[in-house]
Amino acid sequence: MSHDKKKTLIVPGDPDFSLFRQAELLDISRSSLYYTQRENPEDKKLMDMIDVIYTDLPFYGSRRMKNELLDRYQVCVCREHIQRLMRKMGIETIYPKKAPNTSAGDASHKKYPYLLKDLTASYPNHIWGTDITYIRTEEGWAYLVALIDWYSRYVVAWEISTSMETEFCMSTLNRALVIAMPTIHNSDQGVQFTDKKYIGILEEKKVGISMDGRGRCMDNIFTERLWRTVKYENIYLSSYRNASETKEGLGKYFPFYNEKRRHQSLDYRTPAEVYFGNKK
Repeated sequence: MSHDKKKTLIVPGDPDFSLFRQAELLDISRSSLYYTQRENPEDKKLMDMIDVIYTDLPFYGSRRMKNELLDRYQVCVCREHIQRLMRKMGIETIYPKKAPNTSAGDASHKKYPYLLKDLTASYPNHIWGTDITYIRTEEGWAYLVALIDWYSRYVVAWEISTSMETEFCMSTLNRALVIAMPTIHNSDQGVQFTDKKYIGILEEKKVGISMDGRGRCMDNIFTERLWRTVKYENIYLSSYRNASETKEGLGKYFPFYNEKRRHQSLDYRTPAEVYFGNKK
């Protein structure tokens, strides 16, 4: 049995066997029980660079990422190292899987058809899109989910979590549905959005359920643009320490995004002006 597998047999706080005795019986070093690998600070800098490039160019694989690191940051690193860090971050090029493990599906969950082919959002609450993105903090990963009205670009609701459990997506959806009711709800086929509990909320409210097909990376383009905006205008400028600090910071940013930030695509109006001013 490997050393790592032996470590999984250790029971901290066992009333009958101390850690020392358990380590002795399993023939492993007691000091190894207290060892946690420290992240290489140079790798952290490199992952931050990869994060920025991936936000700009989510279709870049390790080969083009290597060249972009050299061109943009004058950093020369081997492709194998880039692949290892991208795996650690959980990101791949957008065509096989969207950003990092946030779209992993469950084969046992029912998938719904894509309802938006040749359909354009034509009034507020016609189409809502949702997605999850990752945020790298100093203490680890946080996950951001948002529901955005496609017609106005208004962020109806959002939430931060330290895990990818369905519950934080459900609570965000429930808060959004208190504000308004969409005609169609669009998402990818991630396990959170195909979960029976999440789907049940939409079915109860008689909301049309649309899901992106695999490889259709542009289906949720408005949410992808939102992630890019949030990261460049807030996340990258703030260097949040943890999820709690991130939530506090975004709690100040999203009111600015909705009520103050003018969009060229909206004839330089704000999302709130379009969402509430033309509500149907």
